[in-house]
Amino acid sequence: MDLKDKIIVVTGAASGIGKAMAIRFAAEGAKAVVCADLNLEGAQATADECGGVAMACNVGIEAEIADMIEKVETEVGPIDLFCSNAGILVAGGVEAPDEDWQRIWDINVMSHVWAARHLVPRMTERGGGYLLNTASAAGLLNQVGAAPYGVTKHAAVGLAEWLSLSYGDQGIKVSVLCPQAVRSEMTRGHEDGVASIDGMLEPEPVAEACVETIRNETFLVLPHANVLGYMQFKADNYDKWLAGMRKLNRTYGDKL
Repeated sequence: MDLKDKIIVVTGAASGIGKAMAIRFAAEGAKAVVCADLNLEGAQATADECGGVAMACNVGIEAEIADMIEKVETEVGPIDLFCSNAGILVAGGVEAPDEDWQRIWDINVMSHVWAARHLVPRMTERGGGYLLNTASAAGLLNQVGAAPYGVTKHAAVGLAEWLSLSYGDQGIKVSVLCPQAVRSEMTRGHEDGVASIDGMLEPEPVAEACVETIRNETFLVLPHANVLGYMQFKADNYDKWLAGMRKLNRTYGDKL
């Protein structure tokens, strides 16, 4: 997809990857970039920087996603690219409280479901569209020290796969973003954690990788190129891969 003259929505646009995406998409000549975030002040700051439109949206509530999509389509125009980017981190294991599991499930997984539920029918009716869902390398490799995060990011990757195989013949393009550590509010305080052992990227190179992937209409966005090798090793020898992950757990289990 050529991003020039497209109408694009980015959730989680107040900071981090979402902010970098919005600015980068605007630089590509997007017709409009809608910067959506629970933090409306932050979304407005991003919109001011990229010449976009700010909207408040709590992606953990389906009605707010539905209302935001309706508002964009009515007031701005038909959405060409929807970047379901907002996400949260919950640390811990199976002992994490149910309310924490539910909250991260709603934000990291159901927000993608709800966006697709309310947008894919519109896109297919007009011949196609593009969904970019932010997951994580944790969705491909798992996350030491954070079961809720690793599990929900696996689900996010699985949903992206399902959307692609189910709607690809109807013109819906799908990509899923799977970086390792990226400097953001989510990773603040975890700079020495397991996700950053291959280096922590700034948000701008991640946004650049998204532009390149969208341009080529390929599925995986891997700003950390080594993730592909880890995936291949995992598939080649699952037990050896798990042994390696247990070693990482012994070292980083309390550092994320």
